[in-house]
Amino acid sequence: LYRFEFPERPGALLKFLQAIGSHWNISLFHYRNHGSDYGRVLAGIQVPPAERPEFLQHLNELHYAYVEETGNPSYRMFLGA
Repeated sequence: LYRFEFPERPGALLKFLQAIGSHWNISLFHYRNHGSDYGRVLAGIQVPPAERPEFLQHLNELHYAYVEETGNPSYRMFLGA
């Protein structure tokens, strides 16, 4: 489970989704336009353990701010994990 931020402007969400790519399965996606300077996305992404280093490298190369929320107790309670 990851939380992302990206500059909000026309086409920004599409650019973000294209940058994430289709190699890994997005199993949860929440985006809401608040009209602010930054868009925020919460995404559950299924990554096999063997591919985790490649995935993290990919995230770092995107240059979008992100935080892994997998262990966050609030999200775990909300999502029923």
